[in-house]
Amino acid sequence: MNTSDLQLDWLTCFVAAVDAGSISGAAPEVHRSQSAVSIQIKKLEGAVGRSLFVRGPRRLQLTADGQVLLGYARRILDLHAEAQAALQGDVLTGRVRLGVPDDYAAKYLTPVLKRFAPRHGGVQIELDCEQSTSLIPRIARGDLDLALISRDHPQRGTLLFHEPVVWVGSTQFELWRNDPLPVAVYEDTSLARTGALTALAQQGRRYRVVYNSSSLAGQIAAVESGLAVAVLTQCSAPGHLQVLGSEHGLGPLQPMEVAVYRSRASRTSKAVDSLQRLLVQTLRQ
Repeated sequence: MNTSDLQLDWLTCFVAAVDAGSISGAAPEVHRSQSAVSIQIKKLEGAVGRSLFVRGPRRLQLTADGQVLLGYARRILDLHAEAQAALQGDVLTGRVRLGVPDDYAAKYLTPVLKRFAPRHGGVQIELDCEQSTSLIPRIARGDLDLALISRDHPQRGTLLFHEPVVWVGSTQFELWRNDPLPVAVYEDTSLARTGALTALAQQGRRYRVVYNSSSLAGQIAAVESGLAVAVLTQCSAPGHLQVLGSEHGLGPLQPMEVAVYRSRASRTSKAVDSLQRLLVQTLRQ
C-alpha cells in the first residue's frame, strides 16, 4: 500500500461521515458542501489505496480497512485538538455531573468518554448510573448537568436515536407458554414497564407481575432464574437470553427515544458545552 501524508481535512471529513452515517449528514458538521466532503474522502481513499466505505442505499458502512483507519483517525484528531488547546491556553477545566441509565452506559456512553477524556484532561467527570425516571428530575433540579435518558416527553432534551425494546426469556424455561404470563417489570413510572403492560393488554394476553426492580441486573437475574420474562432495551439484552416475538405470542414494543438532557444551571459551562456537543455528534442518527 503506497500512502501519502494523511491530511487533517481528509481525516476530519472521514470521521464526520462515519459519525453522521452519510456524506450529506457530515457536510454541515465540517462546514463544507456535500460534494466537497465527498472529494476529501476520495482523496483519503486515494492516499491509502483502499476503499474505506461500502456505500449502501441508506447509511455508509465501513470496510475492514475503514474500521482500522477510523481508530487512528480519531486519535490523530484528538491529539491535534489537545495540542491546539494547550498552545492557545484554552484548556477546558471544571466538572461535569453526568447521568446515564445502566442500559446505555457501556454501548453508548463509554465510546464518547473515551474520546472526551484525552482531549480534555482538565475536566472532572462525575458519573451517576440511575434509571431515566430518577435522572430527569435531577436534571430539572440542577443536581446533574447532563444526562443520557429515555425521554418521557417529545420536547425533553435533544433526540439522538430510537432504541429498540425487546421481550427476553431464558432458553432453559419456556415461560412464554404460561397463562397468565409471569413478567418482571421496572418501577411504576418506567416507560419500559408502561410499554410492556400496555402491549400485553392490547393483545388480550393475561399476565401477572412476579418481580419488581429498578435494577437492570435484577431484571436479567429474574429471567435467568426462570422466574419471569422481561422487557429490555436491545442494547442491554445479554446474548445468552432469547429474544421473544410474535411466534411466542408476544407482540412488538415501542422503541425508546434516547435523548441528551441538560440542566438550565449548566448553560454557562464550556465543559458541559463540549461534552454535550460530542454526545450529539457521536450518537445522533
